[in-house]
Amino acid sequence: MNFYAIIIGTEILNGRREDKHFEFLKNELAKYGHELFASFIIKDDEELIKKSFEMIRDDVNSILFSFGGIGSTPDDLTRDIASKVFRNSSVVVHDVFLQDIIDRFEDKAYPHRIHMAELPPKSDLLFNPVNNMSGFSLDNRFYFTPGFPSMSHPMISDVIKTHFSISVEKYRKTLLADTSEESLITLMQKLPSTLELSCLPMFIDNKPKVELSLSGISREEVEVNFRIFIEELKSKSIDYKVI
Repeated sequence: MNFYAIIIGTEILNGRREDKHFEFLKNELAKYGHELFASFIIKDDEELIKKSFEMIRDDVNSILFSFGGIGSTPDDLTRDIASKVFRNSSVVVHDVFLQDIIDRFEDKAYPHRIHMAELPPKSDLLFNPVNNMSGFSLDNRFYFTPGFPSMSHPMISDVIKTHFSISVEKYRKTLLADTSEESLITLMQKLPSTLELSCLPMFIDNKPKVELSLSGISREEVEVNFRIFIEELKSKSIDYKVI
């Protein structure tokens, strides 16, 4: 599964508000052994949101967590765009959500709040513990929540616990070597695609060092390939330590 975060909010990009979603989602996924595949903070811009959703839709392994843009103000564009991208359709009225809005706001539900019940066809509601103004999901893959952390975070926690609590365990081996990444690139290029490589060059006391990490679902494959790097460092008399 490729987990994506789309955080929609011009107010975050111009500094009027601080993002609270990335750190939360990263940590929530980590509880179950998952990692984010990509995270984007984007403006309330129709074309940008559309293209972002299309990119994620076209990834057959994607899981989307979208934050923001599902309210009733003119800059709340997520519902309409999600319907066009994921359903190739206009929004329709969700009868249960419509009644929730009317029950909560009564006459003040009109003329604007009522539009929050216009969702993509075949949407499932995500319970909002703060005021029962729901988020929604599509196909148990694409999840759309409010921009308010107090509302969206409980929704996402419940989704991850319910649908994504089982993960494949990964194994990782990491070393820190007294060299630049250049001396190991040839070996990096020969790694099998089933392994995940992380290479972090750095300078410590004005000397080049590189932190190299391999991870994968096969412990044996990780260890075999990790030893290849160890042997290369030994052959070149390069000091290293496994961390």
